[in-house]
Amino acid sequence: MLAEAYTDGVPVPQRYLAVLTIGLAVMLAVMDGAIANVALPTIARDLHASPASSIWVINGYQLAATISLLPLGSLGEIVGYRRVYIGGLVIFTLASLACALSQDLLVLALSRALQGFGAAGIMSVNAALTRFVYPRALLGRGMGINALVAATSAAAGPSIAAAILSVGPWPFLFAVNVPLGLIAFLVALRALPPTPLAKHRFDFLSAFMNAVMMASFIFALEGLAHGQRAVLILVEFAVCTAFGVLLVRRQANHVAPLLPLDLLRIPLFRLSAATAVCSFVAQMLAFTSLPFYIENSLGLTAVQTGLLMTPWPLATIVSAPIAGRLADRYPAGVLGGVGLSLLAIGLAAMAMLPANPSRGEIIWRMALCGAGFGLFQSPNNRTLMTSAPSRRSGGAAGTLGTSRLLGQTVGATLVALAFNALPRQGVLACLVAAATVAALAAAVSSSRLLLRAEVQ
Repeated sequence: MLAEAYTDGVPVPQRYLAVLTIGLAVMLAVMDGAIANVALPTIARDLHASPASSIWVINGYQLAATISLLPLGSLGEIVGYRRVYIGGLVIFTLASLACALSQDLLVLALSRALQGFGAAGIMSVNAALTRFVYPRALLGRGMGINALVAATSAAAGPSIAAAILSVGPWPFLFAVNVPLGLIAFLVALRALPPTPLAKHRFDFLSAFMNAVMMASFIFALEGLAHGQRAVLILVEFAVCTAFGVLLVRRQANHVAPLLPLDLLRIPLFRLSAATAVCSFVAQMLAFTSLPFYIENSLGLTAVQTGLLMTPWPLATIVSAPIAGRLADRYPAGVLGGVGLSLLAIGLAAMAMLPANPSRGEIIWRMALCGAGFGLFQSPNNRTLMTSAPSRRSGGAAGTLGTSRLLGQTVGATLVALAFNALPRQGVLACLVAAATVAALAAAVSSSRLLLRAEVQ
């Protein structure tokens, strides 16, 4: 078992340095999950690869990150979150250098997979480290900063990629990570605190089962999105189900299971995780479909599209820190319910745009969505982390990262399905679905108020 005694946060200025290295690494990890999308046609052309083959530059990263989050969160409980974080940062930085130096698609795809593994090392323990860096009374503020960095990095990734590509070739997208990763590494060595260690051993077989379960689930979703044969999709779902059952049986009585069954038995944790998944499904439905509407229906350029999408992350930048402070005083059920309701209203308003909307009509809707999303994320992340015992912070942090990636994967799959089924009304269908999911998430979030466990 993990020792419960630890200092209530770290002192200033060490706390500020710890926040700096965590925020910088999270920014790199989240941004690189989407930054290659913009350069994919150029990469395929320069490396003489087909579009179908080049997609592994993206899939390799996402797949490696998704299958690694829970195992690395569990490993953090055993060897320390600091070690997993620094190890992940080192792997991510070296893999970024390998990506920048790649001369063929295979090397680039493998480097991206290694980069995704390093990103998982960062994302699997960043929330757990934040829990030990901040005093409990200020934890909401820390989670607000984390949510702010993650949300804005994901939203701003394509715009930053376009800016980098305007002054240099595609390897620059990865080369810029090297000096930033080095800075984060040096600060981490000095600022990140040691954390209590668990005495149980790492379960390698469960990690393997988790990897197969997650990978087959993602492949099945990809197959659905791209019209794969029904037989193959059914086989992939069957493999996912079989390994999921085996993993649950193996871990059912484990004191600290890699698959956080013990945490999912906590109603407040379970509802917070479910709400997180729904929120990212709604966000991805909108974020993936709206650029097609702005460019194809309104006839605007890619640059104008980026500018019209900007109010969403800007509103999140404003609301997330405010929500973080409020989260230390008010229940996540209230803040999350209000935030997700605003997101649902903004998405519904976006679906009801007139045929020839003005820039202002688009901007206020984007801003409303971003404000609602930012208001929800910080309190939800705080509640998810604090509803788990401190000795299980790694499992909670891994769940938080996995919820984000699974939500985004499901959202992207739904966009592809909508576009294939409704070529002319695909964007509208995505926005209606996003508003519906956000409204459902608001109801789930508000239901947490019925739990006596939600205390500040």
